[in-house]
Amino acid sequence: MAEMVRKSSVDEVVNHWILAGSCLLLMLTGFAFLFHLDPVAGVFGGWNPMKEVHNWGGVVFCLSLLYSMRHYLKDAFEYDADDWQWFKVAGGYLSHKVKVPPMGKYNPGQKLYYLAIVGAGIAIALSGFGMWLLKEDSTILLLSHLIHNIAFIVFVLAVPVHIYLGTLANPGTLQIMLTGKMPLKDAKKKHPKWINQVG
Repeated sequence: MAEMVRKSSVDEVVNHWILAGSCLLLMLTGFAFLFHLDPVAGVFGGWNPMKEVHNWGGVVFCLSLLYSMRHYLKDAFEYDADDWQWFKVAGGYLSHKVKVPPMGKYNPGQKLYYLAIVGAGIAIALSGFGMWLLKEDSTILLLSHLIHNIAFIVFVLAVPVHIYLGTLANPGTLQIMLTGKMPLKDAKKKHPKWINQVG
């Protein structure tokens, strides 16, 4: 049996699933509101129950996003020469012939994705609370709808790419989401600088 190394803590794995689940639920119900999809509303028992699910799902998403910062935020702001070189070769995704520089625990693509989710998440949360709790103020309501929709577009574009890169494009990555562990030989290949730090 292959020797394993822990890349994600148990609470990190659990919180990632909470964040992912609440995000997908919000995207589904958000689509339904945006395009007036009666069949989706029917699954939740109507528009008003779905609105309650959407609102309180948003609360869960916010709390989970805030909790995720203890795991990722510091790393997401740290870049070195290898990270910039990674950008130059597009992480090796466009060609297997290029030399990908050694990476730490997260590559710069993952770091930027996280920062995008944090930025869009804060925007979509504040605007969502504005629509939910301050709907009597027409100016706040109008501005909240605009910000909410722009942030929603970011999620619609970024999340499917993240899911693809975390599954089909990188076999074995899903194992980290399920157990928090990955084979040591893969870690040495994909994250040599991190292995050297913890090793």
